[in-house]
Amino acid sequence: MEWLLHAAWEEMSLKPVGIIANPASGKDIRRLVAYGSVFSNREKVNIIKRVLLGLDSAGIDHVVLMPDYYGLGQRALEGLDLSLRVSFLDMVAEGTQDDSTRAAGMLNKMNAGCIVVLGGDGTNRVVAKASGETPLLPIATGTNNVFSCMVEGTLAGIAAGVMAQDNKNVNRAVYQAPRLEIWQGSELLDIALVDVVISNSGFVASRAIWDVATIKEIFLTRADPGNIGISSLGGYLCPLPSKSRQGLYIKVGPGEKKVKAPIAPGLIRWVPIESFRLFEPGEMVSVSHGPTVIALDGEREISQGKGEQLAIRLNPRGPYVVDLNETLRQASEECLFMIDQAR
Repeated sequence: MEWLLHAAWEEMSLKPVGIIANPASGKDIRRLVAYGSVFSNREKVNIIKRVLLGLDSAGIDHVVLMPDYYGLGQRALEGLDLSLRVSFLDMVAEGTQDDSTRAAGMLNKMNAGCIVVLGGDGTNRVVAKASGETPLLPIATGTNNVFSCMVEGTLAGIAAGVMAQDNKNVNRAVYQAPRLEIWQGSELLDIALVDVVISNSGFVASRAIWDVATIKEIFLTRADPGNIGISSLGGYLCPLPSKSRQGLYIKVGPGEKKVKAPIAPGLIRWVPIESFRLFEPGEMVSVSHGPTVIALDGEREISQGKGEQLAIRLNPRGPYVVDLNETLRQASEECLFMIDQAR
């Protein structure tokens, strides 16, 4: 018997698959002020184990992991009998979000077929800053999991293995997600994948946004009532699918509308709405409040000083993302998982 998948690969050059796992994801202040679940590092190790086993079953011959201060990758290898080769990026883990950005850049230069990301929206945001044309396969292990999805690690490994074939038919399952860009004049300061929140909290502090009384403006790439976090507010106000190619701008304050939304796990609040509108790709929307603190995908990152003029722009050409279900469906249609007993 012979796996048709292996036969197909004889005519293709396999690419390595990267894994970036953030040991700090899923542990912010929203565990104290709300009831967010905790993704322990032990569970992340188990997820990586299942990803590796999925990749191994798909015939991948090389996996490259980001080193981290907890040693998630090393622990995941304990007790596993794998045919594939596992190596670690030649970088020093500093224990900051820059680790994920640097790792993504290195994997992109290596021409990785896919990067499996364990983290929440914040982790995927910093990975997307340097991932280039390498597609991301996010596994949710964070507080806000709108961009990232709750998927089984085994399936993620199999799907990433399919992507590493560089099969043009299956690669149709990759799409380009939009991103929000923060501009100061002609300088791009940073990006977000789901939401940009303008707050008058005055300082970065605990980073996470959870007090609605401090929120003044919201910019969204998607607004789904089935999500949790700030994007859910937009979902209850003006639903916006993730692939609509439009953004949603909300001004928070006294007005005719109020929206009740789950802004964090177990934290449901009424939010007064002054106004809201859709905006188009390329349109510069000025930040009207200042000085402020700007949160990107749930975490405060930028302090806007007095007199600084900032604007937000929706760019439809954000990171490339693997649609896991569509990848596996198309791979099935290509008979990549079938045994040919006649051979």
